[in-house]
Amino acid sequence: MNQKRILIWVLCSIMVAVVGCTGKKGSESGDTKAEVAEPTGPRFQVDTKFQEQLSATFDEYLQLKDAFVASDAEAARAEAGEARTALASVDGSLLSGAALNDWNAYRAGLERALDAISMESDLEEQRSLFSDLTESMYESVKAFGLGGTVAFYEYCPMAFDNEGGYWLSDSETIRNPYFGDEMLTCGSVQERLR
Repeated sequence: MNQKRILIWVLCSIMVAVVGCTGKKGSESGDTKAEVAEPTGPRFQVDTKFQEQLSATFDEYLQLKDAFVASDAEAARAEAGEARTALASVDGSLLSGAALNDWNAYRAGLERALDAISMESDLEEQRSLFSDLTESMYESVKAFGLGGTVAFYEYCPMAFDNEGGYWLSDSETIRNPYFGDEMLTCGSVQERLR
């Protein structure tokens, strides 16, 4: 293990001991799950077809996240291409007004990040781009919903040299895409979206 990885491991171990990777100090039960409110609904009421198409893109996003959990740069490149294909199938003409304007902005961010991940071979750079992708995916899910699917917005305070990093999941179980098996369970659920 190189020195940087040892330092990251030591820092996360200390953080787990002190804060439990949840931001909550002194949990007597040792439970590292954060208290998370009931899922929030989408900002816009949209056609269920649009939600289904966005949900298919979210499913591909999850496959990409899993490639990062496995620390597999080649799989991440391939999954980014699959997610880009799913994104191209989302029909923006099902939206209008403010919903369409917001979707166009989020879609552009999703496209940029997916295209960049699919062309990048360095795993750490891909993970940085995945953080950008997550921001646009989070905003999309929060705005339009996934047609009943619950998404979990999760956070690791240790990612990106302790600047922190977010990702989305379909499970409350933490599987950290920024460190893979080095710190697989470091993180906490911040928000539930439906």
